[in-house]
Amino acid sequence: MKSYPLQKLAHAMSGSLLQGGEDCVISAGVSTDTRCLPVGALFFALKGENFNAHHFLAEAVEAGAGALVLQDDSDLPEGIPVILVEDTLKALQDLAKWYRGELGIPVVAITGSNGKTSTKDYTHSVLSQKFRVNSTLGNLNNHIGLPLTVLATAANDEVGVFEMGMNHSGELAPLCEIGRPDVSIITNVGTAHIEHLGSRKAIAIEKGTVARVLSEKGTLLLPSDCDEVYDFRASTPARVITVGDGEIRAENTVSGESGSAFDLTIDGLGTKRTSISVVGRHMISNALLAAGAGFVLGLSLDEISAGLTNAELTSGRLRRYLSNGLTVIDDTYNANPESVIAALETLASLPESGRRIAALGMMAELGEHAVEAYPRIGRIARDLGVTLVTVGDDADKYGGDHHFQTHGEAATWLSNETSPGDIVLFKGSRMAAMDQVMKLTFPE
Repeated sequence: MKSYPLQKLAHAMSGSLLQGGEDCVISAGVSTDTRCLPVGALFFALKGENFNAHHFLAEAVEAGAGALVLQDDSDLPEGIPVILVEDTLKALQDLAKWYRGELGIPVVAITGSNGKTSTKDYTHSVLSQKFRVNSTLGNLNNHIGLPLTVLATAANDEVGVFEMGMNHSGELAPLCEIGRPDVSIITNVGTAHIEHLGSRKAIAIEKGTVARVLSEKGTLLLPSDCDEVYDFRASTPARVITVGDGEIRAENTVSGESGSAFDLTIDGLGTKRTSISVVGRHMISNALLAAGAGFVLGLSLDEISAGLTNAELTSGRLRRYLSNGLTVIDDTYNANPESVIAALETLASLPESGRRIAALGMMAELGEHAVEAYPRIGRIARDLGVTLVTVGDDADKYGGDHHFQTHGEAATWLSNETSPGDIVLFKGSRMAAMDQVMKLTFPE
């Protein structure tokens, strides 16, 4: 964050300077965690149902906080400036909204049921070929993470790439108010979080928020095979660019051990042979969406291609490694029906000659839709010739070839029953902790 007098920050979040700080300048950004609090940072004491950072004010002072933002003034630490607000979370969001206006830089917003983080990684890498870019770290894409990401944008950053996630209806609108995108990317519309939203149509309406908030000067990027392309196009005054079969395409695709290579074609720029480090049709789509962001922001075809080739993806996204002669595919970051099916199709398409084995854990937040989703994926696995190993609660609903209740049991079976040349995919929702099964079975 840029440097500002504390009084100016207090005004931006509708707070009052309760204790000291008349000459205080905040130059080290903001934080909500005393465990990684930069010296001189503005500390927000968030309060929720299961936590209250007001209990850790002494730790914040000891860590070197420059000032505190509190909603409770009953026990103020001495010797440190304090801003008092009605609600510290709202104050954090209000400050981020104000700071977004101070930045004056283009912002790319990314949402979707699958592929948000991979698309963000590709977009960051592409745009970094020309600009200094601040993008979402990890999965800090919610009502707390996005404000922190916006406020982490430095004075010399030239573009923001902000991932926006949601679980319930109405959650994207306030994120868009904070981020105010100039370019919006919708990676796809699937059934992730359908337990909370009730239907795929409701999910599409919520995802479409990032399209509706764009101005006529903005741009919306969509995969051409998204069923809601026409609905999204009709909902926004912005320019709409489709990738896949549209203005931005991948042709003559070849996949191998080192990833995928294809002819990247962008209407108006030309064609260039390009490679990415992972396989999978859906990952190519994510790369094309990032290429679209580069095109919109004025990058050359060479810059876009280099950004895709050099991208480093967040761990757990179709990462491949070798272990004792086997190929291991780490796609453990998360799972929903569409992403599991895409991973299985990728596994089946690989050129290696060994057995295809998928170790799957449960998928979260499906609600009543789980009754249909699990058996459907089991049938697809069988049709693709994939041996299905399922692990833990709910995973038996896949109807796989082998089911184990514990990580240790699954790891033992996989260790004993796999052979050099086999390819083993690991995938599941984060709470399934399939990365632990992977590490027990095939340590790097």
